[in-house]
Amino acid sequence: MPSEFRGSYSVLVTPFTEDGSQLDVDALRDFLDWQLESGVPGVIVLGTTGEFLTVTDEERTQLVEETVKHLDGRIPVLVGTMNASTANAVRYSREAEELGADGLMIVPPYYYTPTEAEIFAYYRAVAEAVSIPLMLYNNPVTSNVDMSAEFVARLTRAFENVRYIKEASMDVARVYDIVEATDGVMSVFAGERIVESFLLGAVGYVNPYGNYIPRASARIWDMLVAGRLEEAKRIQRLISRIDHVIAEGHPTYGHQCYSKALAGAVGHPVGDVRPPLTTFAELGAEGRERLGQITPLLAELDVLLDELEPDPALSRA
Repeated sequence: MPSEFRGSYSVLVTPFTEDGSQLDVDALRDFLDWQLESGVPGVIVLGTTGEFLTVTDEERTQLVEETVKHLDGRIPVLVGTMNASTANAVRYSREAEELGADGLMIVPPYYYTPTEAEIFAYYRAVAEAVSIPLMLYNNPVTSNVDMSAEFVARLTRAFENVRYIKEASMDVARVYDIVEATDGVMSVFAGERIVESFLLGAVGYVNPYGNYIPRASARIWDMLVAGRLEEAKRIQRLISRIDHVIAEGHPTYGHQCYSKALAGAVGHPVGDVRPPLTTFAELGAEGRERLGQITPLLAELDVLLDELEPDPALSRA
């Protein structure tokens, strides 16, 4: 297990067969190889982008097992083990550890809008059931709760394996607040605004962009660490343009179906999303038109990366 998690981690899509009926293991292995070749320092499976709510328990086990086995310790693997049921979250977390996961990413119990006491008890149950690190996941849009910096600090003080958080509240200043409230003990991974979050103290970035621009999503963070701020900003501007095209014509989690469509467009087909999410096929002409707007931006991004770092070994596979 790595001593610490750092850098830009891809929160991966879950590859399905063409009819969506089962996992596509061959596509998964190809996708993981692409992440490695692109310099991605870590991956997260069964997050929001990974459609954790639509997989069966058997598929969950298979996905984690195949991912850990294929990567074979070359980069860290974190697993989303959240569930509305504390017992299920504990069960998923124990299984992930047994299968060799390096860490867990867990959003608070969703739908019920739990109290802080209930959230604390939920995380306590998981933290005491495993020995691997927990990455809290603050995503008020999906969980209906917003964990304050003070509450995060309380969790950090209470449990030695609670040392990471993906902060996706859309309040970039929260990164700084968490670092201050925890005296720097909690390592914050940004959920948006890469450059700004880095400047406020984030140590990494959890993002869906690695599903179709893994080279860019990994290198932008490396550039920030190297002090190449202006170059990182140029990459972020292009990524923001991609975001705009997706958000303009799709509900909040458009990145799920567009991530899969874009992965296929650049040579790594992973199937479509599962209902009740809107599939890319259902978007029809509008989806294809937006994909047509985005693919030139991907090419522009490749040109920019080649300009900033003209190293053919880093070219997208």
